[in-house]
Amino acid sequence: MSEKVTINDIAKLAGVSKTTVSFYLNGKFEKMSEETKRRLEDVISRTNYHPNTMARSLNYKQTYLIGVIIGDITNSFANQIVKGIDDYFREHGYQMIVGSSDYSLENERKCLTGMAAMGVDGFIVQPTVYFETMWKDIGIHKPIAYFDSPNQASNELWVKTNNYEAVYDATEMLVNQGYEQFVMITADPYVLETRMERNRGFTDCLDIAKKPYEVIISDRNTTVETLEKKLDPYLNSSIPTLFFVCNNWLLDKTYLLLRKYRNQIPHRIGLIGFDSLGWAELVTPSITTIVQPAYEEGQAAAKILIDRIENRNQEAPNWILKCRINALDSTRRKESREIKS
Repeated sequence: MSEKVTINDIAKLAGVSKTTVSFYLNGKFEKMSEETKRRLEDVISRTNYHPNTMARSLNYKQTYLIGVIIGDITNSFANQIVKGIDDYFREHGYQMIVGSSDYSLENERKCLTGMAAMGVDGFIVQPTVYFETMWKDIGIHKPIAYFDSPNQASNELWVKTNNYEAVYDATEMLVNQGYEQFVMITADPYVLETRMERNRGFTDCLDIAKKPYEVIISDRNTTVETLEKKLDPYLNSSIPTLFFVCNNWLLDKTYLLLRKYRNQIPHRIGLIGFDSLGWAELVTPSITTIVQPAYEEGQAAAKILIDRIENRNQEAPNWILKCRINALDSTRRKESREIKS
C-alpha cells in the first residue's frame, strides 16, 4: 500500500473506529480486546503505517512530544536519567526532544522557547537555581516536572534523591573509619540545588564531629596538574585524609592524581565519589561511591509528568528517592559494608 496511508485507512482495514486506532497508537490498551490489538498490529505492519505527528497535533491538540533539558548530557548520570525517561515514554506512546543547557540559564531559556515552538506537550528539566524565576517570567503554560535539583518549595512537579542525607551518612561513616581531615572537591555549589545539598551534608556532619575540612571548587577546565597543586598539602600530610569528590567528571581526574599514592589508600588517603561508574569498581583499589537511582529518577519524572498531562491524578506530585553507599576498598580502613541511606 502507498506510504500515504491514513488513520482512516487503518480503521477501515481493521474494522474499528478512528478513536480505537488512536488509542492503539498511543498505547492505551485498557479497554481494548486482545483480538482488536492483534488485528491493528497486523494491519499497521502490513501497510507500514507511520502516524503523522503534526496531524495528530492538529486533530487532538497533543503532539505526544516532550522537551527534556539536561545540564550535561555527556555524564553517566544524565545517560541513565534519559534512558529511564525514554523507556517510560515509549511504553506510553510519547517521544522526547533532548537539549543540554551546560548549566546556563540563557541556554535553558533557548531550549524552552525552541521546544515550545515545536509544540511539545510538557517539559522535564534539570534546573539551575534561577530557572523557576525565568520559567514564571517566560509565560509558557505547559506542565513541567523538575528532576535532580528542584526547589523543594516549588509548587511544580519534581523528583530528586536524598542528597543531603546520603552525603551526611557517608561522611559520618568515614569519620567512623578514622579519617581526621576532609576535603570536598566539587563544581560550583551555587549553580545547582543538588550541589548545595551535598555541600551542606558534608559540612554539617563535620561541624558536629568537630573535624577540620576544606571545600575546593573546580570546573571542567581544571587539569589533573592544577588539582594536584591544590591538594598538595593534604597529599603530603601524615594525617589520615579523606577526599570527597562530588561530581563524577571530577572523580576520574582525582583518581589519576592519586594513582602515585596508591599504596597509601585507604589507610592515609581515602577517596569517595558520586554515581555508579563501572570503572570505579574495576580499578585497584576499588572506589567507594554514593550511587543515585538515576534510571528510576528518570522513570519517576516521566511518570508524574504524563500523569499531569493526561489528567489522571494518580501519582504523587513530588518524589524523593534514596541513594545508597557502596563502600569499597578506597575507604575501608576498618571492616565496612554497603549501607543504605
